[in-house]
This record gives sequence, structure tokens and C-alpha cells, in this order.
Amino acid sequence: MATSPPIDVLVGSEMIRLGQFLKFAGVLDTGGDVKEAIIDGYVTVNGEVDRRRGRQLHDGDIVGFEGRRYRVRP
Repeated sequence: MATSPPIDVLVGSEMIRLGQFLKFAGVLDTGGDVKEAIIDGYVTVNGEVDRRRGRQLHDGDIVGFEGRRYRVRP
């Protein structure tokens, strides 16, 4: 089964932190939900689980959650 292309999310800067990105993109609604999803290993960055809310994301990074993928764009 082919994966769908990632959804581009314009963040308006060169860098955004993973926790901020998940809220900004509307993937999760609250900081508590973001923290829990990341700590529990449900979030991937560029195909690998990343448990750091403060992870810096840059142009082109792909964030995955619940079968959807989001690409960071400045």
C-alpha cells in the first residue's frame, strides 16, 4: 500500500520545536496531549520515534502521527 504524500505545514520561521509544531499544525489540541503522545512514542520524526518535545524541526522534516504525515515548511 502506498503512503499518501505529507501535508505541508507553513510555520513562518526556519525552526520550530516538535511540541509546538504538533499544536500549531492542529495535530493535537493541548500541551498535555502533545506531551503524552511524544513520551509514549506515538510521534515520529523523519520515520523514527522521537520522545523529545524540544526537538528542533527544520524545513523538510516529516512528522508522523496516527498514520498521517506533516512536512515542516518555513
